[in-house]
Amino acid sequence: MRIGVLAKAAGVSVPTIRYYESIGLLMPPARQGGQRVYGEQALGAIRLIRHCRDLDFSIDETRELLASVQGCVPCSETRTFAEKHLGAIRTKIAELRVLEATVASLVSGCEATCSGSVAPDCVILQPGCGPHSAPS
Repeated sequence: MRIGVLAKAAGVSVPTIRYYESIGLLMPPARQGGQRVYGEQALGAIRLIRHCRDLDFSIDETRELLASVQGCVPCSETRTFAEKHLGAIRTKIAELRVLEATVASLVSGCEATCSGSVAPDCVILQPGCGPHSAPS
C-alpha cells in the first residue's frame, strides 16, 4: 500500500509516518516505480508505536518495545519494562500532587491577599512561594 493509504489505515498523517522513518521507529520500505510501498507489517508497527505513545512511553522506550516484538522477547521482559515505566508514572503523579497542593495554596492565598492589587504584587508571582523555595 502507498503511504497515504497506510496513513489512513493507521489513523496517522503522512508526515507522522515520515517522522517515524526519520527517527528509526519504522523502516522505510522498498520503492516500486519511485514510490514507497508498505506491507501489513508497517501497519502493525505504526499501531504499536501509537499504542506505546498513548501509554506515554518515550521514543527510545518505544524503540525498545518494537525491538522486543520483532525479536520475540519473552513477555516477562516486557512486563519488567512496563513495571519500570509504571514506577516512573507513579513518581510523576506524586510530584504532580505536590504541585497541585502548592498551586492551590497560592490561589487561595491570592484570593485572601490580592484583592484588587496589580499582578507584580500577587502572591502567586512572589519568589519563595513555590515548591522549590528555601525553607524560612
